Amino acid sequence: MPTAVRCSFFRVVLVALLLVALLQLLYLSLLSNLHGQQQQRSAHPVLAGTPRAEPRWQREQKDHLKSVLASGGILDAGGQYRIYRHLLARDAGQSKDVALASHASLSNLWHLQELVQRWDGRISLVLFASSGAQAKLAAVLTYTLAQLCPSVRQRVSVHLVCQSGDTAVFPEQDDAAEFAHLQTCQAIFAKVANLGTNIINYAGNTSYPNNLLRNVARGGTGSAAFVLVLDIDMVPSQGLRSGFLDLADKGVDPHLVFVVPAFEIRHTRRLPGTKEELLRLYQVGEVRAFYEELCPRCQAPTNYSVWLNLPEKDPSRRLAVAYVVEWRDPWEPFYIGSKDVPAYDERFKQYGFNRISQACELNMAGFSFAVLDSAFLLHKGHKLPGDFHSQKEEENKRNRLLFRGFKEELKMKYPHSSRRC
Repeated sequence: MPTAVRCSFFRVVLVALLLVALLQLLYLSLLSNLHGQQQQRSAHPVLAGTPRAEPRWQREQKDHLKSVLASGGILDAGGQYRIYRHLLARDAGQSKDVALASHASLSNLWHLQELVQRWDGRISLVLFASSGAQAKLAAVLTYTLAQLCPSVRQRVSVHLVCQSGDTAVFPEQDDAAEFAHLQTCQAIFAKVANLGTNIINYAGNTSYPNNLLRNVARGGTGSAAFVLVLDIDMVPSQGLRSGFLDLADKGVDPHLVFVVPAFEIRHTRRLPGTKEELLRLYQVGEVRAFYEELCPRCQAPTNYSVWLNLPEKDPSRRLAVAYVVEWRDPWEPFYIGSKDVPAYDERFKQYGFNRISQACELNMAGFSFAVLDSAFLLHKGHKLPGDFHSQKEEENKRNRLLFRGFKEELKMKYPHSSRRC
């Protein structure tokens, strides 16, 4: 065979071998991608295969969520917001219990992880979605958290509030695709934290209806006799729930609410759980009274100087009342109260007077405020004037005018009360 012919033959063979190798690599790549998609679909509950492949509890949760969302929710009294209650199936809990009620925009949902770790009882959480896209995302996040986080599934009752013109729908495969590779509770909370960077809370065209959200959260605590209402970025001290239940077992005055002193902590790498730990951080300036820089008068009646200098107690002693004080304007304490306390006035939105108005009504209704001796709350981060959005002062002025009218209404609502706001 001539040399030229042999060279041409070898070239053809070499090209054919290279083509076969490339086709094999392409096949393996496609096979790998298909396997990855199958793993994602089996990992995420929304993307899972047939219902037969799902555990019974998972099917029941999915059917319940579909039913709640398909109902279209209910409108609030003003007709501005749509409310979906109990997105996840939940039992009523124990009647002799204290539940925690909170609210959050999607940007702050990641705080739930620490709240679940610190509070060992029932939590009623309301999510606020300011658009149809956020309402859909809220449904995805709620369902994913319930499947990947047993503590959320077992102890957190999730509700959703959105604009009346928006509706939440059960997530389809495309909606849940970006969560499909997540397989742990920690991973989903990390994902939620990153999502929050693009979601604006308070600032913007949509008013944040904090008092409506608080009422919905309170209403979602089942049969619990007492409720502690907190913002999502606050955490309670260790053992607060069990300590209060011991106190309540001895019998409590129905005209008392139980104030839990609130503080701000600069760094949040490790949050103190006991009063002893809190005092050490207070002495070095890491911890300070809540709203110390923004509005000292708003927390002054708590009397931090007295509370911080109470005699040391045996850690094994149960929680007790340190002292009882009457309300003074403009105090807005965080407290544990019975289901009978007045609701929050839902006309107050955004910044200013939303919690003060409810504390003012408590006073008019005849409640007194008992400060607990060793329990406390922590706000993650020092509150600074520059942290607020540009519309804050305008919102505060608007709500101040609303508050003046609100106080006049209370005089007619409680005509025999000797107290005033």
